Parts: sequence; structure tokens; C-alpha cells
Amino acid sequence: MSWKNQSGGPWGNGPRGPWGSGPSSSGPTPPDLEDLIRRSQDRLRTMMPGSFGAKGVILVIAVVVVGWFLTGLYRVLPDEQGVVLRFGKFVGITQPGLNYHWPYPIETVLTPKVTFVNRIDVGMRVGEDTRRNTSVMRDVPEESLMLTGDENIVDVDFAVFWVISNAEDYLFNVQNPEGTIKAVAESAMREVIGRTNIQPILTGARQNIETGVQELMQSVLNGYKAGVQITQVQLQKVDPPSQVIDAFRDVQAARADAERSQNEAQTYANRILPEARGEASRIENAAQAYRERTVVDARGQAARFIKIYDEYQKAKVVTRERMYLETMERVLGGVEKVLVDSSATRQGPSGASGGGQGGVVPVLPLTDLLRRQPAPAAQPQGATR
Repeated sequence: MSWKNQSGGPWGNGPRGPWGSGPSSSGPTPPDLEDLIRRSQDRLRTMMPGSFGAKGVILVIAVVVVGWFLTGLYRVLPDEQGVVLRFGKFVGITQPGLNYHWPYPIETVLTPKVTFVNRIDVGMRVGEDTRRNTSVMRDVPEESLMLTGDENIVDVDFAVFWVISNAEDYLFNVQNPEGTIKAVAESAMREVIGRTNIQPILTGARQNIETGVQELMQSVLNGYKAGVQITQVQLQKVDPPSQVIDAFRDVQAARADAERSQNEAQTYANRILPEARGEASRIENAAQAYRERTVVDARGQAARFIKIYDEYQKAKVVTRERMYLETMERVLGGVEKVLVDSSATRQGPSGASGGGQGGVVPVLPLTDLLRRQPAPAAQPQGATR
């Protein structure tokens, strides 16, 4: 059936159109467009002084156009970059300062902060304590609990600091940059923790873990062309699960004691070994010196004996007498001497030896007298003997 045979056309009964009701004799008539324009002109004439003709319309249009062009001025702050879009397509980047772009809707500008250091927390959230009006840290176990390389569970809370390195990539390549960075951070941390045993994680491997996570995150984000630079990964808390933390602390204390004992033993060894090496070196040097001294002394004695023997061959009697006198002088030089005359005897009246004094010759101890004699006092000036 043709739509001409229908009473209302293809959009229903009656004279209707695709945007609603058409003209109807029974309903209200739609406003006349020419009548609306005429009324607007009349109102504008009443507001404008004098006659409002073609020049007035041109002036208004010029003012509107100038105002529209002025809306293209914009300012980029020192920590921002201006990303200019023309009909939604990237056309360029502007630097900080006063800039201009074609007014909306031709061009628009986005100004992301490219020097601001952003922070994303993983495994924890900062909440507000309404009673104390302070911020509290809330743990998020579904993000922080991770499996280590030796099949232990560890609770890791960490923060990621990042900046925008490429504003174009940051705005257009990734739909949700912060969510992507957080997901990549959690994935990278789980991968690094999964390759490491729990003992280094809890003690001295934090720096290596932070560096490994940062490098892995940067590699993944560069593959996404996310336009961000990871500046730092900072571990906030690394603990065993709360159910077994006391046992882990006991194990840690025992390992710390063992390490302390090893360090003390190593310190003692480092102190004793140099002393022993020094003492051994001293003994070796003393033995070397004694050997050289003994050899030199023996050679001197041998040379002296040869010299004496040569003189003895020349004058045997004189040399023998001299050797005897020198030997006696050396032997008796430091002892008390008593002279005994074996040929002289002293007898008493009864013919017996008297008082044990036979043959003993008293000797005046001149050496002792000279040693005991006090030094002469200094004479006064001008005194005579």
C-alpha cells in the first residue's frame, strides 16, 4: 500500500513529520521563524541608542568575532606543556608562557604537568581517622601479599614515583595512565619477589629489589609508549604475614646473633693473624741478624788467630808471655786479689803457726782508696797554699 493512501503519512495518522507533530487545525500552531527574528530585532533596537541598521549589525558581528578570536589565548605554567589539538588530532606542543591557538571548536589545548612527581602506593592506602583527625595507613592484602622464590609469603608495601616524559604519548597512547602504572608496578614487584628468596628480601636485598622493579617497570611502560619516566621505587614495609611474624622475628634474631658472632671471630682473626705474622717476621729477622753477627765474629776471631799465629812464628817466647799476661789481665781484672808467699812462714813461741797468718802478705788496696776518696772542694778565688 502506498503511503499516500494513509491519512498521516509514514510517521502516523495526521500531518506529522519525523521530528514530531506537524501543523494541525485542532492543536497549537508552531511559532513563525520570521516573526521571532523580527521581534528580536525590535528588542535590540530598543536596547541600542539611535538607529540600528546594517552598520550596527556589522559592528556586533565584528565584536563577536574579535571576542571569539581572543578566546584562543592561553597560558602554559612553568611545570606544564601545552598539547594543541585540532579537531581532536594532535598538532604540536607549546612551551611555558603565553601562547595562542585557533579558538574552539577548531583547536583545543591540554596542559599536563610534566615536572610534577606523582606517587602511586601499592599494597597500602592512606585514610583519614575522623575521631583523631589524622591520616592512617591501611593495608591492602590483595595487593601486598606475594610469593617468594623459596615458596614463602611476604607482605610488601611500596611506592612508585613517576613523571611525564612525553606529553603526547601520555595523553593518547594509554587510556588510564595511573591505573596502568599501578598494574605494571604490582606485576613487576611480584616478578622480582618471585625470583628472590625470603631471607635476602627481609635483610639486605632491598636496594637490589627496588632497582630491579624500576628497570622492569620502565621497560614495560616503554613498550606501551606510555610517555612516563619511573624516577624511584621505594619499599615501605617488607614483613612476613602477621600470622607468623613472631616466628620470623625469632629466626631473624638468631641469624643476627650468628652473624654477629661470625663478625667478632673474623675481627679476632684479623687482629691475631697480623700480630703472629709480625712476630714471626721479627724472629726471622733476629735469627738472620744473629747468624750474620756470629759469622762475622767468627771470621774476625779466625783472622785474629791467624795474625797472632804469624807473630808467634816470628817470636815464640815473647808472644807466649804476652798471651799469658793478657789472659791473666782479662781473668783477674775484676776480682779481689790476695797475695800469698808460700816460702815465708810465721811461727809462734811454741813453734806452731801463729793465728793463720803464715804466708799472707797484706796489700794496700790503692784502687779502693782512690775510688772512695772524695773530690777536692773548689778553692775560693785568690786563696794561697
